[in-house]
Amino acid sequence: MKGLQQTGMVAVWILTIGMSLLAICYTMIIPFLPVYLLELGVEQEGLALWSGLTFSISFFVAAVMAPIWGRLADRHGKKLMAIRAGILIGVSYLMAAFVQDAFQLLLVRAFQGFANGFMPAAMTMVSLSVPKERVGTAMGIFQMGLVLGNTVGPFTGGLTELAVGMRPVFLVAGITLFIVTAAVAIFVKEPIVETEIPVQVSSFMDDLREAKRNRVLIHILALYFVVQSAMLMLQSIVAIYVGDLKGSMEGAAMLAGSILSGGGVMGMITTNLWAAYGQRKGYFKGISYALLGTGMVLILQSLPFGLWWFGALQLLIGVFIVGIFPSLGSAMTVNTDPSVRGRVFGLATTAQQLGNMMGPLFASLVATYFGISYVFSVAGLGMIIIGYVVLKVYGQRPNIQE
Repeated sequence: MKGLQQTGMVAVWILTIGMSLLAICYTMIIPFLPVYLLELGVEQEGLALWSGLTFSISFFVAAVMAPIWGRLADRHGKKLMAIRAGILIGVSYLMAAFVQDAFQLLLVRAFQGFANGFMPAAMTMVSLSVPKERVGTAMGIFQMGLVLGNTVGPFTGGLTELAVGMRPVFLVAGITLFIVTAAVAIFVKEPIVETEIPVQVSSFMDDLREAKRNRVLIHILALYFVVQSAMLMLQSIVAIYVGDLKGSMEGAAMLAGSILSGGGVMGMITTNLWAAYGQRKGYFKGISYALLGTGMVLILQSLPFGLWWFGALQLLIGVFIVGIFPSLGSAMTVNTDPSVRGRVFGLATTAQQLGNMMGPLFASLVATYFGISYVFSVAGLGMIIIGYVVLKVYGQRPNIQE
């Protein structure tokens, strides 16, 4: 048994390193898509709209495909789905390096949405590689890898964009994805699913009907959607907001990347504290406090007092926001059967991708009609309300039910 646990933790660490590299590639690119659109000839007046479309189309396609990939993962293996996603995402990054206009980038982003699925497959393997009572620890380690990637990526992407433009960033990301995929294929074994419930062939509607019988799962999926919407509202406009505070878009990508990386450093320091807290006191309690703290700081960030104010508060954002998703993943793990874990994470990914799609669109509307700073206040208020509701409804719920 001890040997199996050690083998499981080896898989957790390999997947964490792979996810960290994937996150670096992602955050080297995503916050700076508006800058790339400017390089491709989009006028400043239409930048918010094109940014919203370019962000959202990938997430819409990914939302459609996520439950399909989740079911295939349950039937044919999570490792196979991770390899499939890694290869296709790498190809999509290489394609993005050679686009000539905004419409071509839009098509490539749609293909990226089709290719998506590495993260839910990796999270599923992590959740199945350790005993249920250690899920919080494993998810905390995995989240640490994500936070590390989110820390290094923006700074690296901003620095590269400043030096040579965005195209080389896509090339590096594509090659990195191929290396990560090869490592997973060679070193990670398919986890053994211990359950008395056989894996069944089901449709997306079957999965939804099954999920409706699990009230807690439905609420977790709703949380994934709402939180991801709020986060992508911010991510799609942060470079533009930094440019506004600075008074010019020149060097805004580098500055935005540095600010985001600072928040990532604080998140990396505190991620295991959140994981330990959730494992001891309850994952939902951890979720609620992380949401409340994030929301309050976002409202403070909406006050346009300058770059130093925004940057300092971003450090505090990193402390709170890192506590949300590992606790959500852990709460979902302890409230679902291992035999449907792939499909459940597929549904969670669909909820996230729908949030990813709606967030940038909503942000572009708020920014266009009210101003960019209002995006932060709207997102912050939403997180405070949701955090309060979670605390009232599930704040006393234990992780493992008797």
